[in-house]
Amino acid sequence: MTNFDFLKKEPKFNSFSDVAIAAEKILKIDKESSVINCRRAMEFAIKWMYSVDKSLEMPYQDKLISLMSTEDFHDIVDDALWKRLDLIRKIGNRAAHNGRKITEDEAILCLQNLFIFMDYVSYCYSDFYEERKYDVNLLTETQEDPVVVKISDNDVDLQALIAENKALKEELTAKRAEQQQTYVPQPLDLSEYKTRKIYIDSMLLDAGWTEGKDWINEVELSGMPNKSEVGFADYVLYDDMHRPLAVIEAKRTCVDVSKGRQQAKLYADLLEEKYKRRPVVFLTNGFETRIIDNQYPERKVSVIYSKRDLEKLFNLQTMKTSLNHIFVDKNIAGRYYQEAAIKAVCDAFDNRNRRKALLVMATGSGKTRTAIALCKVLLDAGWVKNILFLADRNSLVTQAKRSFVNLLPDLSCSNLVEEKDNYTAHCIFSTYQTMMNCIDSVKDDNGKLFTCGHFDLVICDEAHRSIYNKYRDIFNYFDAPLVGLTATPKDEIDKNTYGIFDLENGVPTYGYELAQAVKDGYLVDFTTVETKLKFIEEGIAYDELSEEDKAEYEETFKLKVDFTFATTVDLHVNGDPNSYQTDTFKKGVYSSNLASISASDALKDDSACESVELEFNVNDFQYLEFSYSWNIGHRYYINDQKIPLEENDHYGTSSNGRVRTFKLTMVK
Repeated sequence: MTNFDFLKKEPKFNSFSDVAIAAEKILKIDKESSVINCRRAMEFAIKWMYSVDKSLEMPYQDKLISLMSTEDFHDIVDDALWKRLDLIRKIGNRAAHNGRKITEDEAILCLQNLFIFMDYVSYCYSDFYEERKYDVNLLTETQEDPVVVKISDNDVDLQALIAENKALKEELTAKRAEQQQTYVPQPLDLSEYKTRKIYIDSMLLDAGWTEGKDWINEVELSGMPNKSEVGFADYVLYDDMHRPLAVIEAKRTCVDVSKGRQQAKLYADLLEEKYKRRPVVFLTNGFETRIIDNQYPERKVSVIYSKRDLEKLFNLQTMKTSLNHIFVDKNIAGRYYQEAAIKAVCDAFDNRNRRKALLVMATGSGKTRTAIALCKVLLDAGWVKNILFLADRNSLVTQAKRSFVNLLPDLSCSNLVEEKDNYTAHCIFSTYQTMMNCIDSVKDDNGKLFTCGHFDLVICDEAHRSIYNKYRDIFNYFDAPLVGLTATPKDEIDKNTYGIFDLENGVPTYGYELAQAVKDGYLVDFTTVETKLKFIEEGIAYDELSEEDKAEYEETFKLKVDFTFATTVDLHVNGDPNSYQTDTFKKGVYSSNLASISASDALKDDSACESVELEFNVNDFQYLEFSYSWNIGHRYYINDQKIPLEENDHYGTSSNGRVRTFKLTMVK
């Protein structure tokens, strides 16, 4: 008997139930295999969720970290549960790839966290949920055959799973949306010791720290304001000269990290007095981590810094000079507004103690040159060493790198889109997607290369486009000052460029609009020209086409109505509700969520049919995409539209509760 036997009661959970059961059964025999199976069971369950829940849209790839990091998944799984899943992922990766021995406490915690996740999945999607608690006593029971469950090494085919569970999507999505509202998370009330040894140790190991060498637990410090005048710092992190880089104050999982702030500052005071250098302070309970870096105000970070990140931080703090009197290279950015933009960013970083800046500059005004000159200023002043330039298109990345190389020839640059093996340059250019792939996969002799403190400046080009949802995690992960470049910022509720940069709506760090650029003579205003096109005015004359073009025309421009999740379709010919053209119309599935109705011979010039009306009902979703074409006389019209469902009677749409009815009529 195991804690995961309840999963077998639901056939829909078959894709991951056996793996979860095997993870617990094998605990006493092979802790590493137990943890690996915990990770696999979690991955399979997450993939199953993507296959049955229409609120979860597939990301750019089906890797576990990608599936876990989507905005959709975060909306369904709260932050505390996500942290538990991330611990399973990290320890599972360590067991599979690093060859490090896994302790029994780590393996049991993975099983407990997996149980909480599986209980949540059961609560949201099962037909018969029963309240249950994790029973550690089952772990000590003698298993007659602990490895009786045979598990395939093959991964779960997500696309096959999506196709298999297509019929369950509407039902289970609705069930989850309803049940999720009443779910009460199960707390894991860990002791402070276990919090340190598992959650926090996991962060340190992932960042490349070595216990006993550059990280010491329970460091005794004299001079504390208590009766014994002695205190014990939970963690102290050291450099190669055994000088403290950071002190970590650990609190229980259920305790606010801020409660350890004063105590950590006292430890930092004592270490500073002894070593003549103030260490960085980290406050963490395993789930939330905050940093006090002696420069900027206390802030939240994704994880604890690596050793080389902290060493770099101290070197930069030693070398950097004031940004009050900077020199802007006129050969790079010689226009007055470019210099003003650079000075505005420097003022925000230095005098106003801000870590984010937004430059709103008209297209063609030289945003890239401004960014290059800014980088030169910050490099010369010792504020940055490693720079990340992000854009959402390969062409923009390539163009930006070319400009940097031409204007800053001494700066080592690498375009990760094209140079897959050059990761050590000081200026990295990448698309969001490529960087998401590289964060966990790129390693060197010291472990993960792109740690959270690796970059000292992140520049985001076209900051109005791709920074809001799935790629926003990049900015949450990297703890670096952020500069955004855009000509058209957004101020919508769900897409607010100013909000990303902690600015008031309409108030960027610096702005240079098109009207001013035109007035200054740097840009010319746009003009409108009215013209007529033969295609628009006269269309395509079918009879004038060659036989080859006619064949291509017939193949390409069929009447086609594409829709998602259609439930019923009725075809009426010549307005007769009892008339159906079943022979000339067919329904086929093009992909897992796309269906099509096509007409090839209907309504041609020689057809007796005068009109066709398509009437179909679809379940509630965000939009319906129409793609249709029609031959009217000797003219041809094609139109691609996304028809919003929020508005009644828009393009013939009408609303009736959760189901909407659409009518599309074509008349010859």
